[in-house]
Formats: sequence, structure tokens, C-alpha cells
Amino acid sequence: MCGICGKINFHNEPVDETLLKRMASIIAHRGPDDEGIYVKGSVGLGHRRLSIIDLSPLAHQPMSNEDGSVWIVFNGEIYNFIDLKKDLIKRGHTFRSHSDTEVILHLYEEEGTECVQKLRGMFAFAIWDERDKSLFLARDRVGKKPLYYRHANSAFVFASEIKAILQDTAFQRKPDYLAIHHYLTYQDVPSPWTAFEGINKLPPAHCLILKNGHVDMKRYWKLSYLPKHEIGIEEIKSEIIERLKEAITIRLISDVPLGAFLSGGIDSSATVALMAGMVNEPVKTFSIGFKEEAYNELRYARMVAERYKTDHTEFIVEPKAMEVIDKLVWHYNEPFADSSAIPTYYVSKLAREHVTVVLNGDGGDENFAGYGRYAANEFSRKIHRFFPTPIAKALLPLVMILPHGKDPKNFFWRLKRFLQEYVKSPEIRNAHWLCHFSMEMKSELYTDGFTDKVSGIDSFELLFDKYKEVEAESFLDKTLYADVMMYLPDDLLVKVDVASMANSLEARSPFLDHEFMEFAARIPSELKLKGRTTKYILKEALRGILPDDVLFRSKMGFGVPIDHWFRNELKEMAYDMLLGKRCVERGYFQKGFIQKILDEHVSGRWNWQYHIWNLLMLELWHREFIDTENLQYKKVWV
Repeated sequence: MCGICGKINFHNEPVDETLLKRMASIIAHRGPDDEGIYVKGSVGLGHRRLSIIDLSPLAHQPMSNEDGSVWIVFNGEIYNFIDLKKDLIKRGHTFRSHSDTEVILHLYEEEGTECVQKLRGMFAFAIWDERDKSLFLARDRVGKKPLYYRHANSAFVFASEIKAILQDTAFQRKPDYLAIHHYLTYQDVPSPWTAFEGINKLPPAHCLILKNGHVDMKRYWKLSYLPKHEIGIEEIKSEIIERLKEAITIRLISDVPLGAFLSGGIDSSATVALMAGMVNEPVKTFSIGFKEEAYNELRYARMVAERYKTDHTEFIVEPKAMEVIDKLVWHYNEPFADSSAIPTYYVSKLAREHVTVVLNGDGGDENFAGYGRYAANEFSRKIHRFFPTPIAKALLPLVMILPHGKDPKNFFWRLKRFLQEYVKSPEIRNAHWLCHFSMEMKSELYTDGFTDKVSGIDSFELLFDKYKEVEAESFLDKTLYADVMMYLPDDLLVKVDVASMANSLEARSPFLDHEFMEFAARIPSELKLKGRTTKYILKEALRGILPDDVLFRSKMGFGVPIDHWFRNELKEMAYDMLLGKRCVERGYFQKGFIQKILDEHVSGRWNWQYHIWNLLMLELWHREFIDTENLQYKKVWV
């Protein structure tokens, strides 16, 4: 795993080597083991290396082919590189190293930009082809590895992190108001936007070709949910386990110590259980917990650790975890409101003290319908003929006066949330359960000035567009696709990539192997969600492999007790930050509405914890990246 960066000037102006060194240095946490810079005229490439495969200097980057006509900087892992290398040797290519980077380089010489079709893994890379003066950028199919770029009149700049692009003093930092508008809905900035005007994300499964100052972009992969498998349930169960084993096996290739995250949920537990049968020593496992029992999954993680005799390490996160908030704002580069970034950072920090690579369970929910909102939407659809919308609308005011307490998992709180969305269409129900600020809420939150900046654009339309483009028949499959295209790459994978790489730790995701995902997508949706049972077919496949207490308990998720924190330890901080002069004078939000949600949350009248966290992360991002005059000499957090 590494960090990459580069700049291409369009008018034969030489690239400043000191700029490339600054860009590489600012992302040194992504690659603390080595640095490489290549500058030739108007072309510059930079690289920071975290050595995982082939630890020798022969794998140094930027790397070139034999005659120096093609250069690459690469971030990621190619799990089928050994087979690809054998084929390339048969075609006459010679190799100086044992790295997967050199395989991509020679594969590009053979296949050109179509080389991405043969790559199995996670990747973001840039190839400069001196022969036709072109730059080729590519990002993996589901977006596990990030890649950002700025295309201006005079130059093209790219990097693994936005802060590297910001080292170019030719760029003036300004917030992108439309991106912030979308962020407030999705708790992240969806691709291809970033929070900075003029900087974009390369979307997952896309390639970009820069030539003569012009950019062409194309999509090279799309997950399809059709046709469905026409095989029996027992065969599907067997295929799930065998394919998952294979996805895990190829992710065990490493020249450095390797372990696994163990949350106590089904997906990470399955990864650890299958992994334990493939290695000779106890798997090193790492878990995070909280003092608040409603958020603590440690006892389930221990069940798996004990059954498979892992070398297990735990850490308890307390409210003083907010001491890490400045580091998180700095590392995430954009406003990012998934509060589970806190435990993800801590478990990554814990793991890095013992290993350099970890496997995780990311992707299980998106493959097998693991979220509660899937079941809630299906339940809504089934009962509509017995409980029509007019009756639900009539009952809602009565239900809303029932006391729900301060616990967001309280039955009456969930009932209120359910009935509020029950009267809407399935697509809108899912959007409201998934997202933070809706258009209705934004109309109360926004000032007239900020409303004018975003021109009444409904952020939900981004999600609804995914329903229109998917190759699927059932609503559940369409929702799974929408999550694979947005929630997974823009939230979950960003969370893990940034938190792990901030600690120089590589994270690998067997459930996100694209061949495994293609198989899982074609499993009939009724086998994924059966009644109120989420992940039905996966749970059945794992019977006997995992303890029943782990398999059949209610899903908890990697939650953080911010609801409690905002009523106690973080209350003063939230009021001071969000109602202070600095925040109010940005002109985005109505002070009265923010006061209202803070007061209602503290009193327990309503649970606004996610919205408050969303606003707080936006304000802290502004202070870190927009208000700061000069990031060039910014302290690098460690």
C-alpha cells in the first residue's frame, strides 16, 4: 500500500521537483518505508512506499519499463499478479523485481488501457507513456483505493489524497457549495465531487486518459444482478464458502506480518474463521469496544477468538477519544460524518503495533442484504395492503407523542422513525433511513444565501439515478446496487482506507473481491432477505462455522455512543462550535435551527446525534482546510 502523486504541465513548463517532494512528503503516512520522485521536463511523478510484497529496492517506485519509455506509480495490491506474470513471461517480458507493480507495467505494454480488465485486487495507479505523451489513471472496481485530480488550463495534478494537491500553490482553496449540499445528505462527499472547488475524485471502476491537455474518462466495469443462478440452495451455500475461502487465500500473500479485524459481526467473524484454517500460526485479531454496553460487541468477538484460538487484542474507546478528532479531520481531507471513523482509527492504530496487513469483513452487508433498512422496507411493502397509507398518516400524530427516551435504539423511537417513512415510496423510504438531512430539513437549516448557491438541487436524485441504471429486477437488488455504488465507496471504504493508512496499515477485503461480488449479486434476492432475517443465505452457509450466538443475534453495526456524548462530554463543544460567531458568519445555516436541534437532543425530545456530528465535522473541516492560510508547512499528524 502506498501514496501516489504527480503533475503534468501542458505548455512545456518544467515541473518543480520541490513541489513533487512536498506532495509526497505530506502523504508519508501512506508509505513510510521509501520515497521516489521522477521528473522529466513537464512531467513529474511521486511515490511513498509501504513495503508489503518484495521488500527489496528493486520494487522502488516510480518504476519504468526496460527502455524508460513507460513509468508507473501504483497504490494497492494485485492478488492475481503471479498468474499474470507467468503469462507475460511467456510473451517475452523480463522482470527485475518480484512486485505486482512491474506486472501492471508490462501488462499495460501488452494490453494498453484494457489492462485493468485483467487486474484482480485494489488499486489506484498512474502510468506516463512517453511514447505518445499520455497519462493513464485507473481506479479499482469498487473504489477501495482513492484517487483525486485537478484539471486546469495549464496543468493536471493527481494524488492519493487531496492535501497533496493542495501543496500546489497555483491552486486557490475554495469550498464547493454543491458538494457540501450533498455531504449534508450523505454524510460524505459523493463521487465525483470533492469539498474543494476544482478538485474531483476519479470514480470507482473508471479510467482516465490525459493527452494534449484533454481528458477522456470511461467506465470499465459494472456489477449486474442478472441472470440469477439456477442452482439449488445447498450448492449456493457451498459456493459461497468455497469462493470466500479463495478470496481470503489470495489475500494472504504478504512479506510482512498479517492479521484481521474482528468486530464480532458475521462478516469479520467469517473472515477470521476461514482464515484460521489456512495459516500455521494463530491469527492475530483486533477488536474495539465501548463502556456503553449498547454499543459494545466485544463478547461476540471473544467467542470467535476463543473458538479459533486467535492471538486476540482488545481496546476500549472512551469519550476522550475526541482527542483524536483533529487528526481525523486532517486525514480525511473532506468533511466526513461517519462517526465510526473513531473506532476504525483506534483499531487500526492498535493493529499496526503488531502487523502491517489486516483482513476485514467489509462488503458483507452490501453483498447479502445485511442492513436493517432492507428488512424494514420489505416489511413496509408487505403490510401496505393491510395497513394503508391513510391510516398510517392518521396514527402518526398519536405515535409521535409517545415518550421514547434518550436511547436511539428504544422501540418507540424506532416506531416513530418507521411510521414517518412508511407513507413514502420505497426509494424515498430507503433514502431517508440512509441519509442525514433531507430537502425538507434543509429548507429549515439553510440561509437564503446558501439556498441560492445550490439552486434547489435535490441530493436524493443522485441515489435515485442508481436505481435507473442497474441491471436488476427486484427492489432489494436495486437498493443493494445503489449502496455498492454510493454508500460503500464514498463512506465505508473511505472510512477504512483513511483510518488504516493514517496508521500505515494495509486493509484487505475478501468480501469485496469482484469475482465474489459478481457471484453474490446473482443469488436470488429472496435468499438474502427472508422475512425479517437479513443475510439469510450467508448465515445458513456459515452454520457450524460460527457460533449461533454470533450468527443469529441482532445487527449492532460499528456504532459510536455520540448520542450520549453530545448530552454530556461533548455538549459544550457542540454548542460553542456550531453557535459561535465563526460558524454562523459562514452564512450557510440558520442559527435558530441549529439551536433547536441541539436543545432537543440534550433534552431527549429528539435524537439528532447524526445531524449534529455532520454539522460539527463540516465546521472543523472549514477551520482546518479553508480558514488556514497556508497548508504548505502544516504539521503532519502522527
